[in-house]
Amino acid sequence: MSDQAEDKSSAAIVFGGSRGIGAAIAHQLADDGFAVALTYLANADQAAAVRDTILRSGGRAIAVQADSRDPWAVREAIDAVARELGPLDVSVINAGALRLAPIASFPLEDFDLLVDVNIRGVFLTMQASIPALRNGGRLITIGSNTAIRSSSPQGAVYAMTKAAIVKLVEGLALELAPRRITVNNVQPGPIETDLTAGMAAALAERIPLRRIGKPAEIAALVSFLASSDAGFITGASLTIDGGFVL
Repeated sequence: MSDQAEDKSSAAIVFGGSRGIGAAIAHQLADDGFAVALTYLANADQAAAVRDTILRSGGRAIAVQADSRDPWAVREAIDAVARELGPLDVSVINAGALRLAPIASFPLEDFDLLVDVNIRGVFLTMQASIPALRNGGRLITIGSNTAIRSSSPQGAVYAMTKAAIVKLVEGLALELAPRRITVNNVQPGPIETDLTAGMAAALAERIPLRRIGKPAEIAALVSFLASSDAGFITGASLTIDGGFVL
C-alpha cells in the first residue's frame, strides 16, 4: 500500500474484475478498505453485480467498460478512478484470454488474440497505470503457473504469453523502484472458475494437494501484495497452484 495507506481515499483498479478471480480480488480489496474500480469487456451485468455487492457492504466502487487492447479505453478507466474514487494506490491487471491448440494447427487469429490481450494488453495497462500510481503504490499482474511449466501439449502459445509477463514485471519493478512502487506477478494454477467447470476432479488428480484453488485464495495473495507488509517484495512471480508445477 502507498505512503497514504491509512488514507480513506485510497483507490484500486482491477482490470478484468467482473467474474472469477478478478471479482474475488475486487471484493477483497474493498474489504481491505480500498475504493475499487473494476473493468469489464462485455459482462456489464456481472460487473454491476460485483459493484453493487461492494456498495451494499458500505464500500465504494465503480464498474467501467474497457477493452485492455484499446489504449484510449485503458487510460479512460484510469482517469475514472481519479475522477470518481481518488488517487490510485493499487493497479491489478487480471484481464486475459485463453486458447488451446497444438502449435501445428494453432489458428493465426487465436495466436494474435492471445498476444494482443495477454501481452500487449498488459503492457498498455502497465503503461497507463505508471503515471497515475502514487509513490509507494502497488502494481500486480495475474499471470499463470504455465509460465514455469506448460503441462499441456496444446498450451504452448498461452504459456508463451504468460512467460512474457514475468519479464515485463521484472523490468518494470526496476523502473519504478525509485518511487517505491512494487511490481509483482501472481501465477495461479487451476482455480474454480467457469473456465474449469466440469474439470475440477480431473485437475485435482494432478495436483499434490489434491484439489484446485479458490478465487478467494488468489485474492488473499493479492491483498498481501497490496499491503504495507509486502513493501520489500518486488519483481517477483509468486506461484500459487497447490504444488502443480513441482
